[in-house]
Amino acid sequence: MSELRAQAVALLAESDPELKALGSQRLYRQLCKGEIAIDPAAAPATPAAAGRPQRPPLVEPRRLTSRGLGSVEGRQAFVHAIAHIEFNAINLAWDAVQRFSGMPEQFYRDWARVADDESRHFLMLRGRLREIGADYGDFSAHNGLWEMAEKTAHSCTDRMALVPRVLEARGLDVTPGMIIKLRHLEDHVTADILQIILNEEVDHVAIGTRWYLWCCQRDGLDPEAHFFSLVSQHALAAIRSPFNDDARREAGFSEGELAWINAQAR
Repeated sequence: MSELRAQAVALLAESDPELKALGSQRLYRQLCKGEIAIDPAAAPATPAAAGRPQRPPLVEPRRLTSRGLGSVEGRQAFVHAIAHIEFNAINLAWDAVQRFSGMPEQFYRDWARVADDESRHFLMLRGRLREIGADYGDFSAHNGLWEMAEKTAHSCTDRMALVPRVLEARGLDVTPGMIIKLRHLEDHVTADILQIILNEEVDHVAIGTRWYLWCCQRDGLDPEAHFFSLVSQHALAAIRSPFNDDARREAGFSEGELAWINAQAR
């Protein structure tokens, strides 16, 4: 029987986006059917690097061109940017599975499910890009999500705090406004895709919260104080208003965390 974490190494290293996404979905189906074993102690000697295609070219965020949603090119660039986030999210989920040893089996099952969801999101967005005359790789992108993954590679606690609960939680804040704009422009197809993603991303951030709290209990850390410290050191620039407090509550943020985040708003 194949082992999940070994398969995660191979999927993470895959550079073809379509093969990565379809392979992720296939592996999760096998896991659900009981065809894949999980060995929490089976860590790769050297964790795999994240595979990605030659395109899109990666640039500094400030070098990305801002385009309005009212133009065809602007809509293409917007959908491309979201597709790139979802592609990175597939890598982030499999990296958590392959990298962090000694966690409960449910940790690996949770992140395999996230990888399956993110793969579906990516494929929906890529399909939409093709419908509006573009494809993944046609625009530049930035690598902010993966850069944070590299900074937190040493610690599951830090990863759970800073990737799902800061960078991915940002999507909970901004996506409702994007959906409103798209519906105003009568692009209901893209808006419907983003609504699906928003609904499921609440659960993904909640998974990050659950395992962050588990790690803090294991390590004897105060979850709120440690979260504030990590964000202050590594991600304060990512704390920007507006905040979707209701979605964040649903994703497990405490009232103390919400008050602190709102107080830091830029």
